[in-house]
Amino acid sequence: QVQLVESGGGLVQAGGSLRLSCAASGRTFSRYTMGWFRQAPGKEREAVAVISRTTTRYYADFVKGRFTISRDNAKNTVYLEMNSLKPEDTAVYFCAARDTNVVRTRSQEYDYWGQGTQVTVSS
Repeated sequence: QVQLVESGGGLVQAGGSLRLSCAASGRTFSRYTMGWFRQAPGKEREAVAVISRTTTRYYADFVKGRFTISRDNAKNTVYLEMNSLKPEDTAVYFCAARDTNVVRTRSQEYDYWGQGTQVTVSS
């Protein structure tokens, strides 16, 4: 069982930056592929960035060049550095975990989820 707790969301102006963190419980964090997803009102949950246990990374096209995913296995934490934020980035951001080394981008493929953190970007 893995428990995930996100933090770092908030209100920021367009062009600004935020850093999201997701702290995981348990001693097997290094085994997990970790994903960041987001869900805006009325829209489906979508993958933003994923990092495998061997640090293979995936980025959605709409965040490439702006967001960076990283992990610190010693701290059981995965991060999402978000720069050049746009109003369309406004959403609840979730982190998710799956015990695999394969990069997965569908939300159905993840076993564990955090409660989410709100990111609001004003224009």
